[in-house]
Amino acid sequence: MINTTLCYITRGDQVLMLHRVKKKNDLNQGKWIGIGGKFLPEESPDQCLLREAREETGLELTSWRCRGIVTFLSDRWEGEYMYLFTADGFTGRLKACDEGDLQWVSRDFLSSLPQWEGDRIFLELLWQDAPFFLLTLRYQGERLVQAVLNGETIR
Repeated sequence: MINTTLCYITRGDQVLMLHRVKKKNDLNQGKWIGIGGKFLPEESPDQCLLREAREETGLELTSWRCRGIVTFLSDRWEGEYMYLFTADGFTGRLKACDEGDLQWVSRDFLSSLPQWEGDRIFLELLWQDAPFFLLTLRYQGERLVQAVLNGETIR
């Protein structure tokens, strides 16, 4: 299992999204996701969050919150523990990202973009300001076959 972070940076009713269109052999190819990535050796979740935000966006986060941990299980890819964050404070200027195109998207429009099915579950939890949660998402290929929220099967 690998450890990663994923962050949704907000500005009013907009969310900074990354359209993954630049990397070869990207399991997120064509999807719209938040920013983040894999932990470096001996890096904590918040250290990874801050580094990835700086590297991918050029922004320095000043206000963030860990909202939950998502466990991804797949028949194709290595398992993953993802620390899920939101951030509503930052300084700096947005820069180009070598993994895809960054764009501010309104929350209302977000659901119409290509995303992983499980992302829609945890985004809804974020927008509802749900308390800290544990979510397990099991995929067969790109199809979500099971979702378990805080020990309860929801799908």
